[in-house]
Amino acid sequence: MKNLLRKELLAFLFMIALFVNATAQKKKSSVAKSDVKVEKSKKRKKKVKLPQIDLSNWKVTIPEGEGKGGAISVAPPEILNYATNKTLMPYMYNDSTKGALVFYAYPTSATTANTKYSRTELREQMVPGDDNKNWTFKQGGTLKAKLAMNDVSRDKNGKYHKVIILQIHGRLTDEQRDLIGQKDNNAPPVLKIYWQNGKIRVKTKKLKFAGVGPTGILHKEAWTDDEGFNFEDEVGFRKFTIEVKVSDGKMVVTLNKSEFKVYENQSLRRWGVFENYFKAGNYFQTRDEGAFAKVNFYEIEVAH
Repeated sequence: MKNLLRKELLAFLFMIALFVNATAQKKKSSVAKSDVKVEKSKKRKKKVKLPQIDLSNWKVTIPEGEGKGGAISVAPPEILNYATNKTLMPYMYNDSTKGALVFYAYPTSATTANTKYSRTELREQMVPGDDNKNWTFKQGGTLKAKLAMNDVSRDKNGKYHKVIILQIHGRLTDEQRDLIGQKDNNAPPVLKIYWQNGKIRVKTKKLKFAGVGPTGILHKEAWTDDEGFNFEDEVGFRKFTIEVKVSDGKMVVTLNKSEFKVYENQSLRRWGVFENYFKAGNYFQTRDEGAFAKVNFYEIEVAH
């Protein structure tokens, strides 16, 4: 009788052990599946980042088109659909992992009328779609940009190719153009900001002869480049910020809110005769075969 009871008790305990083990395995399996779901869910919920850039007052020129002076430009409102515009997509596109608007350029036969270099570059339009409304230094303006060099080729000596990333370009009014008999409204760029071997270099214009008259000053030949200025901070391929602030007879360029270059001289005061507009992007400074550059812009803000 005792043996029978002992056997029944052992059988009962064995059944309990099987039940407990099965329950534990089921919970373990459930937790494992839950972990996988959470992990997959996290991957699915990875945020898409977009650049903080309003293109409503910008047109873009790309290295596509027919020869010198034939580079294609796209203005508002068409530029607002750049992400699906098949003409623009190879040269201007979002990097949604970095939150950047990428400008890609390489040497092609398609350039603007006054240069031999190719570009994927924005041109400010105070009135969307209209190049004829611009601003003077007396009216003033501020450009703020956050950007980084994405990738760039090297020359035969191992140095990175130069890229102009920001500009202030001059422009003749129709009356000034007709006065000097020029075929277009183009005037020199008063400011060029370069990415050069990981550093930021700035160049501006100065008069060749301080006593030039009010008509002679309108000619490109009246102006030349200054010696240039290099900021000390080496930005390399890191993000950096640049602010350009202009007022009557004065221009201040700031790098990373810590380094400043101030221009305030007679040449700049006389520059007030011209209209101006901001430019931003990738104005590639070489025609070397196989060369290329990609520039990431994260933010661009303009105020007048």
